[in-house]
Amino acid sequence: MARVLCVWGHGFDRPVREDDPPAPCEPCGTSKWEGEKIRVAHAADFAATIIRSPTIMGAGRLGLLAILFAFIAEGRRVWLVGEGRNRYQFASVDDLIEAMVLAWRRRASGTFGIGSGDVGPTRDTFEPVIAQAGTCARTARLPKAPLLLAMRAAHPLRISPLGPYHYRMIAEDFIFDTSRIKGALGWAPTLTNREMLLATYRYYAANRSEIATRRAVSAHRHAANMGVISLLKWVS
Repeated sequence: MARVLCVWGHGFDRPVREDDPPAPCEPCGTSKWEGEKIRVAHAADFAATIIRSPTIMGAGRLGLLAILFAFIAEGRRVWLVGEGRNRYQFASVDDLIEAMVLAWRRRASGTFGIGSGDVGPTRDTFEPVIAQAGTCARTARLPKAPLLLAMRAAHPLRISPLGPYHYRMIAEDFIFDTSRIKGALGWAPTLTNREMLLATYRYYAANRSEIATRRAVSAHRHAANMGVISLLKWVS
């Protein structure tokens, strides 16, 4: 089974290892952590693999990413938190599937972290995508402390799509240590953050009109409601 990184609600100043204790901050992460504990409690009864991945990327992935993509497509300023130096890892959906297949073939039991390699600062992930988009978009900076305070205030008022996980992690570093799965299963990432984000943006740009008409689909298949962020877009 696969578990995403929301089993943590804080960043790390080093790659996250499989033996780092989870600390979720939202029901989504808590439910995943409870699932992991069930697997551990029944380890003697059946073999199971826990694959922890960061944000999964692939053509068609939208949700909150569509907010970023709308800013780029409309030539707006793309806001970075502070200097945009935090390093936040993605995982390709194809790489995740490959990890699951390898674990099944090897009958691997245990916990493995996966994610892209060569993870650079957020600024260096966004700017090549903006350049390839060919719009007037450009990166700009917002001061970290006031922005995080505003995000915390907006969430209980239900005027922002960003929850506790997002305002805790938006300026933090989060990268999984992938040495265990590389050594045990021979797995390796095939795409960088920049390549994944660009491919996903190109899907959004090519299908933007159709995406706007989608109803009754997964939250990851339609654009998230911007809420108060639409005001930020308007002045960008």
